[in-house]
Amino acid sequence: MKLSNKQNLLISLLGFLSLGAMFGGGVLIISPTGKLIGMPLSILAASPFHDFLIPGILLFIVLGIFPMLLIFALSGKVESPLAERFNIFQDMIWSWSFCIYQAFALIIWIQLEMVFLHAVHWLHTFYMFYAIVMLLVALLPQVRDLYKNR
Repeated sequence: MKLSNKQNLLISLLGFLSLGAMFGGGVLIISPTGKLIGMPLSILAASPFHDFLIPGILLFIVLGIFPMLLIFALSGKVESPLAERFNIFQDMIWSWSFCIYQAFALIIWIQLEMVFLHAVHWLHTFYMFYAIVMLLVALLPQVRDLYKNR
């Protein structure tokens, strides 16, 4: 199947998010103290976590593995009766809907990070805009047409 430019863009956005989150989450899982990437445990003082292990696992799975699975689902238009049950956009295939969910998951992740860390880093701003771009690309009429439930 030949992918359109807009479809390539959505898949590329998911791929970049996935690789970055798998790397970041993987590093935090390997080094829950944060020393490997120079993040002191003191930045977690206002969070419910005593180290980076749980945030690393969540980052790896939710923003790493999940978007990678979406890439495969979007590319092959994979059917999933279970996922379809959580599809609130009945006119669209589930994997497109889950791209929307993924963008909101990224927004929620960034918001929680800023709350728990009591700080805003330039990466927070970057990924907030990134989530908005993911939403806008997914909502393009040409992309929606590709993923209509037929």
